[in-house]
Formats: sequence, structure tokens, C-alpha cells
Amino acid sequence: MKILQISSAQSLGGGERHLADLANGLVGRGHEVHVALRPNSPLAGELHRVSRENICTLPLRNSLDVTSAQALARLVRKEKIEIVHAHMARDYPLAAYAARRNPGSELIVTRHVLFPLNRLHRVTLAKAARIIAVSQAVADQLLADAIAPVEKISVVLNGIDTAKFLNEGTELNRRTFIENWKLPADTLLVGTVGELTPLKGQEEFLRAASQILRQVPNAVFIIAGIDHSPSSKHQARLVQLIDELQLSAHVRLVGWLEGLAQLYCALDVFVSASHTESFGLAIAEAMASATAVVATETAGVRELVKANETGLLVPIADVNQLAAAILLLLEDEDERIRLGKSAQHFAAKNFGVERMIAETEGIYRAEAGSGKA
Repeated sequence: MKILQISSAQSLGGGERHLADLANGLVGRGHEVHVALRPNSPLAGELHRVSRENICTLPLRNSLDVTSAQALARLVRKEKIEIVHAHMARDYPLAAYAARRNPGSELIVTRHVLFPLNRLHRVTLAKAARIIAVSQAVADQLLADAIAPVEKISVVLNGIDTAKFLNEGTELNRRTFIENWKLPADTLLVGTVGELTPLKGQEEFLRAASQILRQVPNAVFIIAGIDHSPSSKHQARLVQLIDELQLSAHVRLVGWLEGLAQLYCALDVFVSASHTESFGLAIAEAMASATAVVATETAGVRELVKANETGLLVPIADVNQLAAAILLLLEDEDERIRLGKSAQHFAAKNFGVERMIAETEGIYRAEAGSGKA
């Protein structure tokens, strides 16, 4: 098939990693994949298997960018694209226009988040051949908002390269990792990964750290992520809080790490303190790394973490219970190992990237050439 993926993203998050894995995997399955991005998009560097000549750049400024919509329509016509697939809400109307102007193409959109869509998107998505939700929680939200009938919504759980995390754990020399970070040999590592924003709960993570250190003084807390807000105000707030709580000797605010798989495997406990989570790609990666997980009980996380089986769940924004759960695992190595191994098995069975690619490909095949309503 001839497939066009569209993303106006300017940073790399879970949705963008999803698109890169999907595009690369579809090329590996013999499809002709084209990708439309903004200039200087970080996604371009992740599309390792997509031909450079098949990656085009457009302004993709917003959902009313007529120039970009017309350029997409011309691209779809020129390349005889069969599937137009958009991944961000502001790109949905542009993709819909391009598909509508070309009778041989079908519109597919993926919904990666739980936030409600506006009236414009309801009209746009009425013409979509299929809406893919990355979790049942997202599908339920789409149905609750009356975005589309149930037969147009398909759940395709996010996928990750579970083998990569398994191999990283096998190869990791944790002692060397600790030495490279200039930490004492008996350090217990607790980490969280995600964009620096209040919704990801890094403030609660720090407040929990303050409590934990009273009983586990050899714990070190790592926050990996980038602040995309104006003037990096969220990061500034975290730096201020670290100072207020006198945590500077025990917290590493490390920005983005290329070697995230190594970090996941080195951690004793992975924490997700999010206030909302549509799926939780970082949680799935930590699980695939056999790292014990503590997560807030968001709608999406309930599909990943089975309480006391593949991780521990705590109420959203409850610092005391978050601290208690982390502390329990730091003080019980056997329980950490049990939960980590169970989580790794669950991730390998349910979150494989090949499964995600195959299910999406199946949706494409079902819709390609089916004709527009």
C-alpha cells in the first residue's frame, strides 16, 4: 500500500515514537511510506527506514492552515496515496481535506490522548474511515464525547520493542552505571520519565522523595524529561522545589537521555505520578525492562498495571500513598524482583511493536479501496 503519515509535532513524545515505529515497521513490511512533517521536526531523525525522498516538510501551522492542506492534497494525488493517517488533533482537518479531495484515499486518525476534541474535530472525524485509540480508555472517551459510532473506533494498544529492553537488562553492568553517575555503590535509584509538566506529577514525585529519604537516605531520584513550556517555567518550578525541600544532593534533573533503556534497567523503582495518562508508554518500557513500577491509577494505566501483580497503583496526587508504595519496594528487594519479572512477562505478551504494526496494517487493508461514504 501507499501510505502517508502526518505529524506537526515539534518534540519527541510517546505519540511521535509511536509514529516512527509504525512508519519504520510498515516499510519493513513492504509498504511505500511517505511522511509529512514540520521543518526541523525531530521525528525526521527517527524515520530510519523511510526513504529521504519520501519525507516532505510543510508548515502544518494549525488546523486551519489552508496552504498545507492543499499541499497535502497535491501530494496524495501525485503519489496515489491510499491511506492518509494523522496523529495530532490539529492535523486531522488538513488530513481530512487531503483525503476528501482524492477519492482513492481513506482517512485514518490515531487518538493518543484523553483530552476532549472540539466541534471542528467532530465534523472532521465524521468522515474518517477509522479512528484508532491507543487504549480502551481513549476509546471510551471518544464514545462518551460522541465523536464517532462504535464501529468506526478500533483499539490498537501502543507497541514497544520489548526485546530491546530485555537485551539491555541482560547487558547492563549496574555497578558501572552507578559509577558513571558518580553515585555511591549502595545507591537505590528511583526514576520518572516524561515531559516536564504539572500533569506528569513531578512535583508529587519530589514531595514523596522528601518523605522517603527520612527512612532510605541512600536513595537517589532521577527526573528525565524536557520542558516545552515558554521560558521553561515548569523546570524552573521543579528546581525551586528541589531547593525548598533540600533535595539537591539526592535529585538528578537530567533532561532528555538517549540511553533511556539503560536507565530503565538500572532503576530499582520506576514511578509514574501522572494526573492523566491515555496509555503510558514510559510505564510500558519500564515494565519491559523488568523494573518494579509504582503508578497513579489513571484510566490508561489501569490497562497496563495490574495492582500487586505487575506493579503498585496509588491514588492520583496522593503524595503520602505514593511515598509509601515506593518505600515498600525500596525496602523489599524480593517484592521488587517479583513485580518486575511479572511486569516484563506481561509487557512482552501485550505491548510488542510488531503486534501494533500488524493490527494497524490490518485496519489499513480493511479500509483501502473500500470507497467513501
